[in-house]
Amino acid sequence: MTTTQTERSLALPPGNFGLPLIGETISFLRDPSFSQKRYKRYGPIFKTHLFGRPTVVLIGAEANRFLFTNENQYFSVGWPGSTKILFGASSLVSQTGDEHQKRRKLLSQAFQSRTLVKYVSSMADTIHSYLHKWENMGTLTWYAELKKYTFDVACKFIIGTDVASDNHFEELFKDYSNGIFSFPVRLPWTRFSRALGCRKQLLVKIEEIVRQRQQQPNTNEDALGIMMQARDEDGNELSLQELKEQVLLLMFAGHETMTSALTSFCLLLAQHPEVLATARAEQQQLGFEEPLTLEHLKQMTYLEQVLKEVLRIIPPVPPVGGGFRETIKPCEFNGYSIPQGWNALYQIITTHKDSRVYTQPERFDPQRFAPERAEDKSKLFSHIPFGGGVRECIGKEFAKLEMKLFAALLVRKYEWELLPEQNLDIVLMPLAHPRDGLQVKLRRLV
Repeated sequence: MTTTQTERSLALPPGNFGLPLIGETISFLRDPSFSQKRYKRYGPIFKTHLFGRPTVVLIGAEANRFLFTNENQYFSVGWPGSTKILFGASSLVSQTGDEHQKRRKLLSQAFQSRTLVKYVSSMADTIHSYLHKWENMGTLTWYAELKKYTFDVACKFIIGTDVASDNHFEELFKDYSNGIFSFPVRLPWTRFSRALGCRKQLLVKIEEIVRQRQQQPNTNEDALGIMMQARDEDGNELSLQELKEQVLLLMFAGHETMTSALTSFCLLLAQHPEVLATARAEQQQLGFEEPLTLEHLKQMTYLEQVLKEVLRIIPPVPPVGGGFRETIKPCEFNGYSIPQGWNALYQIITTHKDSRVYTQPERFDPQRFAPERAEDKSKLFSHIPFGGGVRECIGKEFAKLEMKLFAALLVRKYEWELLPEQNLDIVLMPLAHPRDGLQVKLRRLV
């Protein structure tokens, strides 16, 4: 069927555009069950109006496959205005087509296996330092503390500095992150306006770091050093502006998403002591002496299943629940027309709760990823905490390394319990975390 025939003969997806101008954006941002409710009512495709654009929401593994495999044919990146402006035109999330592919190939040099091997020892030192600090504290709000830890790691391994000790730098990132998904209204009291001001200050700071590094001998010990030396197939290097914006993106991704993921790990294992006991038993059975290596981590198969289940149950994704694309050519999915110019939004959270793929999807069950069950293998793109296709998270392997190393060192030597009378409901801004920040009592194992 040709495109014009498709447009003439197929109906638009069911759904509701909501109010003039703002559409259903407010409900979408405030209601964590927004997509799930409409999925039950309309099925895996429905229309709405978000961030000033008519939008089609696509849910499930088949929908993800359709979007991911038609990048640059029917779809291109299409983030809301606030996101595009705050990440910048030179950042990887904003680039499209051949430019995106070339830059992705160039930037991926910072996250190859031979680079990750170099990170393990010093990352373990940082983790030990924070675990010791938290042990001395005894009781803590873990989300706030994990923010400090992940910011420290991002500073060390992305830009090679200890600016994590600079509280102002961390505060700038906090306000910047809070505006990534907001209405792009440039009034002084808005989240977006505050985030814009923080972005400007962050880029100044990052430029100072880049210029200092340009005066030093070449080093490949962190992502920035590798990016500064990287050349594309034509011998071109990254411009200063692009370096700054790519670093800003990596810092956001490495800091906010990791904080969310590790907080969820700590929460879910506190709620499921039998899973923690099995993970600890695996560590004892393997009997690896420290320092741990990349090869050691690869053999921790049960811990791998636990982490995959954590990322399925509470994926560290934006409050929009997935990723935006723009329809660059009319197409059809599931018998409905998707017009050119509309946004398309795929849903990670709802995909991960699909009962056609996952047995009792609301249940925390790491064994679903054991080789004999491998529920995620039944459908391609049914487990997508890092997105998928040509836009899959470029730092995926770095993130998995950091998560697994942290988890291994934590379960080996510590136990923790949730403090009473706290709100553990998950809020999605800036990324998923318990409302009261996960208050725990932590102690070293005897």
